[in-house]
Amino acid sequence: MQLADGRAIFARHRTLSLVPASNQKLGVAYAALSLLGPTYRLDTVVYGEGDLIGSDWKGNLVLKGFGDPTLSRGDLRSLAFQVRASGVRRVSGAVEGDESYFDAARTGPGWRSYYYLSQSPALSALTVDRGSYRGWLTSSPALAAAKQFRAALRSVGIAVAGRAKVGVTDSAAEPLASTESAPLARIVGFMNRESDNFTAELLLKQLGTLGEGVGTSAAGALVVRRVLADAEVPLAGVRIVDGSGLSPRNRLTAAALIGILVAAWRDAAIHAAFVNSLAVAGVNGTLEHRMERRPARGAVLAKTGTTRESSALSGYVRGRYAFVVLQNGRPVSHFWARRAQDRFAAVLAAQ
Repeated sequence: MQLADGRAIFARHRTLSLVPASNQKLGVAYAALSLLGPTYRLDTVVYGEGDLIGSDWKGNLVLKGFGDPTLSRGDLRSLAFQVRASGVRRVSGAVEGDESYFDAARTGPGWRSYYYLSQSPALSALTVDRGSYRGWLTSSPALAAAKQFRAALRSVGIAVAGRAKVGVTDSAAEPLASTESAPLARIVGFMNRESDNFTAELLLKQLGTLGEGVGTSAAGALVVRRVLADAEVPLAGVRIVDGSGLSPRNRLTAAALIGILVAAWRDAAIHAAFVNSLAVAGVNGTLEHRMERRPARGAVLAKTGTTRESSALSGYVRGRYAFVVLQNGRPVSHFWARRAQDRFAAVLAAQ
């Protein structure tokens, strides 16, 4: 489709409902940027349950996650220094990790069992270093976060009497420290450019919490669908199940994907964040080693998609065209599918 006037220059099976693989992330990116804005940041907060008596905190400290996929051990150390700056030198109780902002599901709906930890860390509203703990991906991210925060507190000179455990913040607890993620534009950029499943699933649950009051994949899917409908993206044949595209239950059409691309292109508030989130042919992300020669190199910005059933490439060419190539098979031949996609994009780049 020509971006200048919306004229379709080629279309085939545009309404066919197909498994989209990671092109599913385009809908999540559009919805998140539209609803929250490119500068939105996600919090992680330390709450105190109890009272500060002198320099002793009489009670528990709770590390509560709000879905930041970028939370790191460095952030925990920053939080520990903030707690110390508030006057705390000793904690009589435990250090708790609170992941209740999202549900307890560790994978997306309909994922194959072997996707767990191989295609994404365990999903949680409280995850440090993408679930990496002592050299392994943990299946209990909130507990691992609590243990790491307890260690961070002790490293800055705060004695902790109690153990680390999982808990839920008391309604009367008071905030003692907080940290923020990078802006949403950077998070979405990493998600799309590297096709990161973990980030996509956490953003989907974030949308569910903010839009439906429930941190589930299903609630997030409802919000994404609503945002796309408001943007007049055609939704016939569309089924949104997860955020990453790993679930074989997802369905998108070429018409829906073109609709997302065009809506994002025309929206001045999110245009730069959305377009710049895509991998650049021959340069970076999942397209670093594809289309490495001109005219496609540097001229094609796109989202890839690969599962056993699907291969996809959708994006922009030279700021003139929006395009979608979505292929399914049982299984699909990834070599030939990608070759066809790259040739198609290169023809557009040569125009």
